[in-house]
Amino acid sequence: MADLLVLEFSAPDAASIYHSVNKILGWDGIPAPEDLPAGMVSHVAGESGDKLVVVEVWESQAAQGEFMNSQLGPAFAEANVPQPSRVEWLTYIS
Repeated sequence: MADLLVLEFSAPDAASIYHSVNKILGWDGIPAPEDLPAGMVSHVAGESGDKLVVVEVWESQAAQGEFMNSQLGPAFAEANVPQPSRVEWLTYIS
């Protein structure tokens, strides 16, 4: 069973943070299916002013943890991403 991750960030011009991280990861906007990291099923994001919400479906929380440790965490550090205001795991319903 897959897991759904919701990440929410509150920061001035939150969308620019999203684009900065994607650039570091080598993604041009929302990643194409063939560019998704191992274990990621889907990825979408949306913004409203200073609010950014990212929703991802992962094969497992462990797969997301591997991506966080190897790529996303370092990209967050490089882009000076603030701590998320929300991190929530849900059971994905297909």
